Amino acid sequence: MLWIILAIIVVVALFVIAVYNGLVRARMQTQEAWSQIDVQLKRRNDLLPNLVETVKGYGKYEQSTLEKVTQLRAQVANASSPAEAMKASDALTRQISGIFAVAENYPELKANTNYLKLQEELTNTENKIAYSRQLYNSVTGNFNVKLETFPSNIIAGMFGFRRVDFLATPEEEKAVPKVDFGSTGVGD
Repeated sequence: MLWIILAIIVVVALFVIAVYNGLVRARMQTQEAWSQIDVQLKRRNDLLPNLVETVKGYGKYEQSTLEKVTQLRAQVANASSPAEAMKASDALTRQISGIFAVAENYPELKANTNYLKLQEELTNTENKIAYSRQLYNSVTGNFNVKLETFPSNIIAGMFGFRRVDFLATPEEEKAVPKVDFGSTGVGD
């Protein structure tokens, strides 16, 4: 009888260990995914001073836009949480898009090799950030499912595992853009 009780205790202990290790692995994947986002944010922050200096060289560009990029870059670098970093990052992405849009009015800037290279690098980095956000939300979802499903939820509660928040799309980016082709000139 003692052997049966001992065997049951060993099986339960092995089960708890296996579930605990699965939770740790899922939490680490979530942290690793955030780290990938952080790497891409740093890469973008390293590229931005070069972009700002290249654009400044043309003097005609709006100084306030460049100052805003610099401020947002600092906010991303100094963020104390993933949510805070992503909020500043989203604002920075919108500001960078504004630089690219206004630069269309300056043919000499658009033809500048340094500017074109920086634009390409930043576009690639923005794509990597978007992919990393998707990966983060995917592994976060997997981790949170483990926290809420039986029996891992019991083990998670015993060892203090906490839910991780998803990275959400800012409300202003969810708005459907208005497309207006105006008059087509046909039959007018």
